[in-house]
Amino acid sequence: MIHSGNASGDALVQLHRGVRDEAAAEPAAAATGPVTKETQIIAIYGKGGIGKSFTLANLSYMMAQQGKKVLLIGCDPKSDTTSLLFGGRACPTIIETSSKKKLAGEEVAIGDVCFKRDGVYAMELGGPEVGRGCGGRGIIHGFELLEKLGFHKWGFDYVLLDFLGDVVCGGFGLPIARDMCQKVIVVGSNDLQSLYVANNVCSAVEYFRKLGGNVGVAGMVINKDDGTGEAHAFAAQAGIPILSAIPAHEDIRRKSANYEIVGIPGTQWGPMFETLAMNVADAPPVRPKPLTQDQLLGLFAGDVVGRNVVLEPATVFDMVGRNDVAKPSLEVVYDTV
Repeated sequence: MIHSGNASGDALVQLHRGVRDEAAAEPAAAATGPVTKETQIIAIYGKGGIGKSFTLANLSYMMAQQGKKVLLIGCDPKSDTTSLLFGGRACPTIIETSSKKKLAGEEVAIGDVCFKRDGVYAMELGGPEVGRGCGGRGIIHGFELLEKLGFHKWGFDYVLLDFLGDVVCGGFGLPIARDMCQKVIVVGSNDLQSLYVANNVCSAVEYFRKLGGNVGVAGMVINKDDGTGEAHAFAAQAGIPILSAIPAHEDIRRKSANYEIVGIPGTQWGPMFETLAMNVADAPPVRPKPLTQDQLLGLFAGDVVGRNVVLEPATVFDMVGRNDVAKPSLEVVYDTV
């Protein structure tokens, strides 16, 4: 019995020593060259409603037509990433399917959660209903289920992850924080809010690079580009390339609203998405240079963002409706010798 106790104690000491050695080790230098892994895992971030799902549905479709094996994973609690790809049909989510299978005492199979169209494979992680759970925690749980299904063994050329960029909790930053992807793409437009989100994503990437992470920003897709130039100016200052500028065109808007794919070879918009697919594949991950708040506001005219407004400090009278008389302190202060 004593021998067993000593052995257990020695093992514990070795475990602690190993943990200390691991913590003391210097992290590997951040990668700056082109992606070399066989499977490119790319996380796409942007403000809600900016057009990530539209961009990804058409991008993944074009990649498949070019002979690539593509997996599109929706990581938005709205579960609408794959709607355009499937012509407006809802895709059963991994979280919802897992819950139903668990109640029935059954295991989740690939065919329960992954569906395909014209060479594109797609699935939705899903999320909780409003007020019934944390969306970020749902993302983490969804990826845990993916790992059980063999996510890291799947043989895809590209895995595209659709993430909300205007949610700052840990689950939505998972690919960046845990080096789950090699590079990030931001989707924005010529408006302050979408560029604010894009800048936040760049800040997150730079933060984790300083901690030894290897994820970089491959570039920016400008959606609904009206030619005013703010998004181009942002990308130039942040040091990231423009991968594509999708125009604010009525034909694109109408077809997107009708759940039609426009990124089809040989069509009007085919060349644009062919170029985007090539740029996404070849763009190396780079360290961005996030803008300060003043620099971000400086991209827009003063009458747009209200920079002519003066910040006027509030007073006690404003808060309580009266001016309190300052009373002398009863504190005893001793002179120091």
